[in-house]
Amino acid sequence: MSVWGKIIGATAGLALGGPVGAVLGGVAGHFTLDRIFDELEGPPDPESASAQVTFTMAVIALGAKMAKADGHVTRDEINAFKRLFQVPPGEEARLAMLFDLARQSTAGYEYYARQIGRLFRSRPSVLEDVLDSLFTIAMADGALAEAEEAFLLSVAHLFGLTDEYFQRVKAAHVGFELSCSYSMLGVDRSVSEAELKSAYRKLVKEHHPDSLIARGVPDDIIKVANAKLARINDAYHQIRTEKGFG
Repeated sequence: MSVWGKIIGATAGLALGGPVGAVLGGVAGHFTLDRIFDELEGPPDPESASAQVTFTMAVIALGAKMAKADGHVTRDEINAFKRLFQVPPGEEARLAMLFDLARQSTAGYEYYARQIGRLFRSRPSVLEDVLDSLFTIAMADGALAEAEEAFLLSVAHLFGLTDEYFQRVKAAHVGFELSCSYSMLGVDRSVSEAELKSAYRKLVKEHHPDSLIARGVPDDIIKVANAKLARINDAYHQIRTEKGFG
């Protein structure tokens, strides 16, 4: 079953009662997204059903709060969110309710970032792909606001990612100049051909969709990894050309 199938199943409690169904059905407004997580939180095994539901709901919450980071949520940001998190026909309303609940303010985003970091602390490439998704929402209006960058940097640190990871993702979004290519691959301008190949192969292995699928990464992140892999390839070839490696 896909992650969305699990999340839909988890939120089907409306007919049976319970905090998830109450929130999504609008029956009991005093429930919060935090309460949903308290009900769904499972062991730190990213392949378990409860962990995948927790992960997806945390990404939804962070995506909504990312859209709010500069003080207002634009239509472009909402559309970018919808493109990243496609759901089966007829389930858009549940996603919209979760999104609207989370986007009321940026307050509490640290909780969701820590949840994601906890689940995938041994898989930084997945955390990097989530950060990439958040950058896509932030850049939907064509610019990265100072408040948005601060939010994203904070999320990256809460994920446990280093500044190198953050700069690599940022480089892919703010402009693909040659200097960004070096940041993308995590190498400096003095890199040798052997070092460049080693860094490139490591990143391809981490971000290749087949590898992510084999590790049980949620479906919603796979399409992000496809786009990132293309940017990694572009950066690699740009550096090879600039360095004259043939």
